[in-house]
Amino acid sequence: MFVLALVIEMHLPACRSLKDRRAVVRPVLDGARHRFRVSCADVGYQDKWQRARLGFAVVASSEQQAFEIIDAVERFVWSFTELEVSSAERRWLDVD
Repeated sequence: MFVLALVIEMHLPACRSLKDRRAVVRPVLDGARHRFRVSCADVGYQDKWQRARLGFAVVASSEQQAFEIIDAVERFVWSFTELEVSSAERRWLDVD
């Protein structure tokens, strides 16, 4: 079993309220959940209008499969024009 996590920090330049922020973040999380079957959540900066930290995790039967899914999730996040990705970090989780 292989577990790979992805943490993406982003800047949301057009957001002027927490409601605007939620309108940008929710489609990213819902889309990733439904399209790639990953676990995901808004994991940081919930009180900031123009910043967000999203976490994604996948459990796969092979290392290659985990990489492919997380690569697809990262490309999906980058496809949203209303946000600017400032960093993306991957972490393997040890399950033994």
